[in-house]
Amino acid sequence: MSERQVDRVTPEELAAEGATALPAKEVLSLLDLNANLDLALDTAAPIDLAIGANANIAAPINAAVDANVLSPGAGALSDASQGGEINQTITGDATALSHQDSTIAQGATPTDTTTGGGTTTAGSLSDGNLLNVNVDLNANLHLASPIDGAVAANANAAAPINAAASANIGSPLSEAVGVAHQDVPIDQNITGDATATGDQSSAIDQTSTP
Repeated sequence: MSERQVDRVTPEELAAEGATALPAKEVLSLLDLNANLDLALDTAAPIDLAIGANANIAAPINAAVDANVLSPGAGALSDASQGGEINQTITGDATALSHQDSTIAQGATPTDTTTGGGTTTAGSLSDGNLLNVNVDLNANLHLASPIDGAVAANANAAAPINAAASANIGSPLSEAVGVAHQDVPIDQNITGDATATGDQSSAIDQTSTP
C-alpha cells in the first residue's frame, strides 16, 4: 500500500493569503436598526358644562356663657332659651341645559402628510452588522375629545345650634350653672324637578389631504 504525498503550501502561497479581523464580541450585532420618527399631533378638547341649583340654608344659633373668676362663694347662672320654626320650601325646577355643537377639522397639510420610507442594505462582519436597516417615518396623529356635561340639584339644609357653657375659675365654694334650651321645628319641602340635560353634537374630520 503506497503512501499519499501531502501537498504542502509554499511560502509564496501563504504570503498571498488575506484575513479580516472581527470586531470585539461586545459590538458584534446581527442587526443595525436606525429609525427616525416624526409626528404631527392635532389635539382638540372642547368642553361644555352647565350647573343649576336651588338651595335653602338655615342656621339658627343660640348660646349662653357664664363664669366665676376669682369670686369665692359666688353664683353664676346663664340661661339661653331658643324657640323658632324653620319652614323651607322650594317650588320650581333646577334645570341645567348644556348644548355643545363643535366642528373639528384636523386634516393634515401637504407638508406633513403621512409618509414612510427606508433602506435595507447588507452589512459585513467588519462593521459588526450583518444587516443595516434605516427607517424614516412621518406620521400625523389626530386626537379629538369633545366633552359635554350638565349638573342640576335641589337642596335644603338646616343646622340649628344651641350651646351653654359655665365655669368656676379660682372661685372656691362657687356655683356656675349653664342652661340652654332649644326648640326649633324644621319643615323642609322641595317641589320640583332637578333636571340636567347635556346635548352634544360634534363633527370631527380627521382626513389627511393628499
